[in-house]
Amino acid sequence: MKKKDCIHIRGLRIFAHHGVFAFEKKEGQMFVVNADLYTDLSRAGASDRLEESTHYGEVCEQMKKSLTRQSYDLIERAAEEAARDILLHFPLVEEVTLELQKPQAPVEMEFETLSVEITRGWHKIYIAFGSNMGNSRRYIKEALISIEEHPHFRGVRTSEYFITAPYGEVEQEDFINGVLEAETLLNPRQLLDYLHQLEAAAGRERKIHWGPRTLDLDILFYDKEVLEEEDLQIPHRDMANRDFVLIPLMQLAPCFRHPVLGKTVEEMAGELKERYVRE
Repeated sequence: MKKKDCIHIRGLRIFAHHGVFAFEKKEGQMFVVNADLYTDLSRAGASDRLEESTHYGEVCEQMKKSLTRQSYDLIERAAEEAARDILLHFPLVEEVTLELQKPQAPVEMEFETLSVEITRGWHKIYIAFGSNMGNSRRYIKEALISIEEHPHFRGVRTSEYFITAPYGEVEQEDFINGVLEAETLLNPRQLLDYLHQLEAAAGRERKIHWGPRTLDLDILFYDKEVLEEEDLQIPHRDMANRDFVLIPLMQLAPCFRHPVLGKTVEEMAGELKERYVRE
């Protein structure tokens, strides 16, 4: 999201009980919050209606609830909870930068304040799903329901289901394939771990590369991010060669541009089709 419109909250003082030491949890101390809420303010600017914007008074009350409902050892955790709650309770806020200051921290030196600052937000993702073992439709349906009901996902849409021949040289049954679009608060590693949990719940076993499986969930895109780790590559490294990915993805995001190849989904699908025709 381009950081153009922003609601600023500065110097919000909240008395809470966070800290590693027992006396901090017992006696409490004053914390100071600074927050930047990135959102589209154009509709509110045109209509002059509060419901078209985010009520910053309610945001302040929410941050007070988030920081006082329980004690944490680390202000890192307290800041994480406060930022997450803003994003969950105020749907027009796409991203928040939150600084949590601890001016009375137990440090035996002179200082103005100590603080942590984090940025959290909603991220657009595309996930390919597939299955060719057991009750494939049930495995897929249960996984999609779990994602839809998870509080850290919103705006879930899915393509049609497609019956496709298996990819690779392993002899096996045809697959049911499709693609899911959503927004998530999870970072890429958290998202991968969550998808692996869903696969495990469906009895997925990783024995044969490109072999049969009860449930397969692959991250195709995560915003425009490019990640190259041993067990996590985003965008999916082989998606441009997979019609069972590109065809359902075309239904959801034909104009989404691959951040590495520089091609849209529609362009990649067209080139793949031309390669098959020539062969």
